[in-house]
Amino acid sequence: MAFTLHPRLAAGSFDLGRLGICRLLLKNNAIFPWFLLVPEVEDGIEDLHQLSPEQHAEVTAAIRTVSQFMSDHFQPRKLNVACIGNQVHQMHIHLIARNEDDPAWPGTVWDYFGKREYEDAEVEEIRKAVAAGLGLS
Repeated sequence: MAFTLHPRLAAGSFDLGRLGICRLLLKNNAIFPWFLLVPEVEDGIEDLHQLSPEQHAEVTAAIRTVSQFMSDHFQPRKLNVACIGNQVHQMHIHLIARNEDDPAWPGTVWDYFGKREYEDAEVEEIRKAVAAGLGLS
């Protein structure tokens, strides 16, 4: 199976590496610590229940691992995890670290239209933390 990352996901994020069958991306919005897990699965699989039992186990393990990393590293008040895909149908899971002082709190990040792109040094700092914390390179 040849996997191609959806162009919209590729354009709006930084590739941080692979975790099991998932590609880990950093969304290019420095207002929120926001990762995406993109399972490298067959076209047409959009929702978690469509995964095989083995794939489901790998994806949920990756969600748990990245959630624990984000909790330890960013120390959020709340961690939002969602597999939505209303606009980009390729399966991807959002993991967003939220705090009471973020500009969208307590609403959703999708209702907040502000954005600040990451500086190169910020991406590199997160890339190093992810490499150390998750063993990705």
